Amino acid sequence: MIRHDSDSWNIRDRHMVSALEKLMDFHGEQARGLVWEHNTHTGDARATDMAGEGMVNVGQLLREKHGSQVYAIGFGTYEGTAIAGKRWGAPMEEMKVPPAIKNSWKELLHRNGARDQLLLMDAENPALDEMMVGHRAIGVVYHPERERGNYVPTVISKRYDAFIYLNHTKALSPLTLELSGGVERGSR
Repeated sequence: MIRHDSDSWNIRDRHMVSALEKLMDFHGEQARGLVWEHNTHTGDARATDMAGEGMVNVGQLLREKHGSQVYAIGFGTYEGTAIAGKRWGAPMEEMKVPPAIKNSWKELLHRNGARDQLLLMDAENPALDEMMVGHRAIGVVYHPERERGNYVPTVISKRYDAFIYLNHTKALSPLTLELSGGVERGSR
Protein backbone atom coordinates (compact mmCIF):
# COMPACT_ATOMS: atom_id res chain seq x y z
CA MET A 1 0.00 0.00 0.00
CA ILE A 2 2.85 2.42 0.73
CA ARG A 3 3.82 3.70 -2.71
CA HIS A 4 4.98 7.16 -1.63
CA ASP A 5 2.45 8.94 -3.85
CA SER A 6 -0.60 11.12 -3.24
CA ASP A 7 -3.07 8.24 -3.86
CA SER A 8 -1.44 6.11 -1.16
CA TRP A 9 -1.28 9.07 1.23
CA ASN A 10 -4.93 9.97 0.62
CA ILE A 11 -6.11 6.38 1.15
CA ARG A 12 -4.34 6.28 4.53
CA ASP A 13 -5.69 9.64 5.75
CA ARG A 14 -9.24 8.94 4.52
CA HIS A 15 -9.10 5.60 6.33
CA MET A 16 -7.96 7.32 9.55
CA VAL A 17 -10.91 9.75 9.29
CA SER A 18 -13.32 6.90 8.58
CA ALA A 19 -12.11 5.08 11.71
CA LEU A 20 -12.52 8.28 13.78
CA GLU A 21 -16.03 8.84 12.43
CA LYS A 22 -17.02 5.26 13.29
CA LEU A 23 -15.71 5.70 16.84
CA MET A 24 -17.63 8.96 17.23
CA ASP A 25 -20.83 7.36 15.88
CA PHE A 26 -20.41 4.42 18.27
CA HIS A 27 -20.01 6.70 21.29
CA GLY A 28 -22.93 8.95 20.41
CA GLU A 29 -23.75 12.54 19.67
CA GLN A 30 -22.01 13.95 22.76
CA ALA A 31 -18.75 12.11 22.05
CA ARG A 32 -15.54 14.11 21.73
CA GLY A 33 -12.15 12.90 20.64
CA LEU A 34 -8.49 13.77 20.94
CA VAL A 35 -6.23 12.60 18.13
CA TRP A 36 -2.46 12.64 18.52
CA GLU A 37 -0.71 12.28 15.20
CA HIS A 38 2.13 13.65 13.12
CA ASN A 39 1.91 17.31 12.04
CA THR A 40 1.52 16.36 8.37
CA HIS A 41 -1.68 14.49 9.23
CA THR A 42 -3.24 16.80 11.83
CA GLY A 43 -2.57 20.25 10.41
CA ASP A 44 -4.80 21.33 7.49
CA ALA A 45 -3.16 20.27 4.20
CA ARG A 46 -4.83 23.16 2.34
CA ALA A 47 -2.36 25.50 4.09
CA THR A 48 0.66 23.65 2.65
CA ASP A 49 2.14 22.68 -0.68
CA MET A 50 0.51 19.24 -0.17
CA ALA A 51 -2.73 20.64 -1.65
CA GLY A 52 -0.95 21.41 -4.94
CA GLU A 53 0.09 17.76 -5.12
CA GLY A 54 -3.52 16.59 -4.73
CA MET A 55 -3.01 15.44 -1.15
CA VAL A 56 -5.53 15.68 1.69
CA ASN A 57 -5.04 14.91 5.35
CA VAL A 58 -6.95 14.16 8.54
CA GLY A 59 -6.94 17.80 9.69
CA GLN A 60 -8.34 19.05 6.39
CA LEU A 61 -10.99 16.33 6.09
CA LEU A 62 -12.20 16.84 9.67
CA ARG A 63 -12.26 20.64 9.31
CA GLU A 64 -14.25 20.31 6.07
CA LYS A 65 -16.86 18.18 7.84
CA HIS A 66 -16.90 19.66 11.36
CA GLY A 67 -15.64 23.23 10.88
CA SER A 68 -14.71 25.11 14.03
CA GLN A 69 -15.40 22.04 16.21
CA VAL A 70 -11.95 20.84 15.12
CA TYR A 71 -8.99 22.42 16.92
CA ALA A 72 -5.63 21.56 15.35
CA ILE A 73 -2.43 21.95 17.38
CA GLY A 74 0.98 21.67 15.74
CA PHE A 75 4.29 20.91 17.39
CA GLY A 76 7.88 21.71 16.54
CA THR A 77 11.43 22.13 17.77
CA TYR A 78 14.51 24.08 16.79
CA GLU A 79 16.91 21.22 17.56
CA GLY A 80 17.39 18.14 19.74
CA THR A 81 16.85 14.42 19.24
CA ALA A 82 13.96 12.27 17.96
CA ILE A 83 13.07 8.59 17.54
CA ALA A 84 12.57 7.49 13.90
CA GLY A 85 13.77 4.99 11.32
CA LYS A 86 15.82 5.37 8.14
CA ARG A 87 13.04 3.70 6.08
CA TRP A 88 9.65 2.04 6.52
CA GLY A 89 10.07 -1.07 8.68
CA ALA A 90 13.59 -0.13 9.80
CA PRO A 91 14.45 -0.38 13.49
CA MET A 92 13.80 2.82 15.40
CA GLU A 93 16.81 4.78 16.53
CA GLU A 94 17.56 8.01 18.31
CA MET A 95 18.53 10.64 15.75
CA LYS A 96 20.00 14.10 16.14
CA VAL A 97 17.67 16.84 14.96
CA PRO A 98 19.96 19.55 13.58
CA PRO A 99 19.24 23.23 14.11
CA ALA A 100 16.35 24.39 11.91
CA ILE A 101 17.29 25.87 8.54
CA LYS A 102 17.48 29.65 8.18
CA ASN A 103 14.11 31.41 7.77
CA SER A 104 12.11 28.27 8.53
CA TRP A 105 9.24 28.49 11.02
CA LYS A 106 11.32 26.97 13.85
CA GLU A 107 14.41 29.08 13.11
CA LEU A 108 12.30 32.25 13.15
CA LEU A 109 10.87 31.29 16.55
CA HIS A 110 14.37 30.43 17.85
CA ARG A 111 15.77 33.73 16.59
CA ASN A 112 12.87 35.59 18.21
CA GLY A 113 13.68 34.43 21.72
CA ALA A 114 14.92 30.82 21.92
CA ARG A 115 12.34 29.85 24.52
CA ASP A 116 9.51 27.36 24.68
CA GLN A 117 6.25 28.90 23.49
CA LEU A 118 2.55 28.21 22.97
CA LEU A 119 1.26 30.27 20.06
CA LEU A 120 -2.48 30.74 19.64
CA MET A 121 -3.48 31.67 16.10
CA ASP A 122 -5.99 34.52 16.03
CA ALA A 123 -8.49 34.66 13.17
CA GLU A 124 -8.96 38.37 13.95
CA ASN A 125 -5.24 39.08 13.44
CA PRO A 126 -4.22 37.83 9.98
CA ALA A 127 -0.53 38.87 10.33
CA LEU A 128 0.74 35.38 9.41
CA ASP A 129 -2.01 34.44 6.93
CA GLU A 130 0.02 35.04 3.77
CA MET A 131 3.42 33.90 5.05
CA MET A 132 4.39 30.54 3.44
CA VAL A 133 7.37 29.31 5.48
CA GLY A 134 9.19 25.97 5.69
CA HIS A 135 7.89 23.74 8.51
CA ARG A 136 10.06 20.70 9.39
CA ALA A 137 8.37 17.30 9.24
CA ILE A 138 9.87 14.55 11.38
CA GLY A 139 7.92 11.33 11.01
CA VAL A 140 8.33 7.58 11.30
CA VAL A 141 10.99 7.90 8.59
CA TYR A 142 13.49 10.72 9.01
CA HIS A 143 16.74 11.70 7.31
CA PRO A 144 18.52 14.48 9.22
CA GLU A 145 21.31 14.41 6.62
CA ARG A 146 18.78 15.54 3.97
CA GLU A 147 17.39 18.33 6.13
CA ARG A 148 16.13 20.64 3.35
CA GLY A 149 13.89 17.83 2.03
CA ASN A 150 12.19 17.53 5.43
CA TYR A 151 10.45 20.93 5.16
CA VAL A 152 6.85 21.49 4.05
CA PRO A 153 6.01 25.04 2.90
CA THR A 154 3.21 26.14 5.25
CA VAL A 155 0.93 29.06 6.11
CA ILE A 156 1.13 28.21 9.82
CA SER A 157 -1.85 30.34 10.93
CA LYS A 158 -4.16 28.49 8.51
CA ARG A 159 -2.69 25.05 9.15
CA TYR A 160 -3.12 25.10 12.96
CA ASP A 161 -5.22 26.81 15.60
CA ALA A 162 -2.28 26.66 18.02
CA PHE A 163 1.38 25.70 17.87
CA ILE A 164 3.60 24.28 20.61
CA TYR A 165 7.24 25.21 20.10
CA LEU A 166 10.04 23.71 22.18
CA ASN A 167 13.44 25.17 21.49
CA HIS A 168 15.27 21.93 22.35
CA THR A 169 13.73 18.46 22.54
CA LYS A 170 14.94 15.10 23.77
CA ALA A 171 13.82 11.86 22.15
CA LEU A 172 11.21 9.82 23.96
CA SER A 173 12.20 6.48 25.43
CA PRO A 174 10.04 3.94 23.59
CA LEU A 175 7.90 1.65 25.70
CA THR A 176 8.92 -1.97 25.50
CA LEU A 177 6.60 -4.93 25.72
CA GLU A 178 7.82 -8.11 27.33
CA LEU A 179 5.55 -10.98 26.47
CA SER A 180 5.38 -14.27 28.32
CA GLY A 181 4.64 -17.76 27.08
CA GLY A 182 6.94 -17.68 24.08
CA VAL A 183 4.71 -15.28 22.13
CA GLU A 184 6.79 -12.89 20.05
CA ARG A 185 6.04 -9.20 19.79
CA GLY A 186 3.56 -8.53 17.01
CA SER A 187 2.36 -12.11 16.59
CA ARG A 188 -0.81 -13.72 17.89
